[in-house]
Amino acid sequence: MINIRNTKEVRMLIAKDGCKIKEIFHPRNSPLNAMSLAEAILDPGKSTKYYYHKKSDEIYFILQGTGIVEIDGEKRKVKKNDCILIKAKSKHRIKNFGKVQLRILCFESPPYSDEDTILLPT
Repeated sequence: MINIRNTKEVRMLIAKDGCKIKEIFHPRNSPLNAMSLAEAILDPGKSTKYYYHKKSDEIYFILQGTGIVEIDGEKRKVKKNDCILIKAKSKHRIKNFGKVQLRILCFESPPYSDEDTILLPT
């Protein structure tokens, strides 16, 4: 069976880190069990909360916009077509400093869970 999803048809949620997300493929809605794929959306001027994952490694792929990613205290500018590797236990956040939505594909393994997401004081 071929699984195809159009992101325009996926329901928008608010993730524990505060950004808008669309869970494209996740064990809750697909035959996957080892990873998940979501689209995260940050409006101009918005930032995710500072957090880490206990178990999940994560890859961000920037689809649109510009921002600043912070990982374990190091900050870097990011833009369309950049890929960011975030290892489990790395404290991180991302901020949209552009004039358009920052759209990010987020790959996680093991799959995203609120229980694995630990919010930190800023």
